[in-house]
Amino acid sequence: MALHIVLVEPEIPPNTGNIARSCAATGSVLHLVKPLGFSIDDRSLKRAGLDYWPYVSVQVHEGLEDFLEEYKGRRDRMFLATTKGASYYTDISFQDGDMILFGRETAGLPRDFIEANRERSIRIPLSEDTRLRSLNLSNSVSIILFEALRQMGFPGLE
Repeated sequence: MALHIVLVEPEIPPNTGNIARSCAATGSVLHLVKPLGFSIDDRSLKRAGLDYWPYVSVQVHEGLEDFLEEYKGRRDRMFLATTKGASYYTDISFQDGDMILFGRETAGLPRDFIEANRERSIRIPLSEDTRLRSLNLSNSVSIILFEALRQMGFPGLE
């Protein structure tokens, strides 16, 4: 198995490309949930992922409901990364096969989805300065992904 990074309606090609590169480097699975704010063939997406695309396991889903239906048996190991998370990402004991969901850059995950899954919502602590809304998506993915891998002893990595 592997960790699963799930991007729900990503909008910015370079972010997705950078995340794909991180997934390739860690053996994580990348899920892209439509609608996407770009074409998978987008030049800037490919450029950001460099030559790592052949090494990324990518699954594309038609929408959030389709994704949730496909993985309904694993919902208890789905964590929602959001600035409105109930717990810090470091409070979770990550396991092989966990799915970490991230929302689109401009709006995050749907509010009703977060509220319905509050107990599995996680956040990265940020300054109390109200001008700062969130970190860059690819940075957020890297922070949480590598914490999960650290907890598991960096399986398959050297």
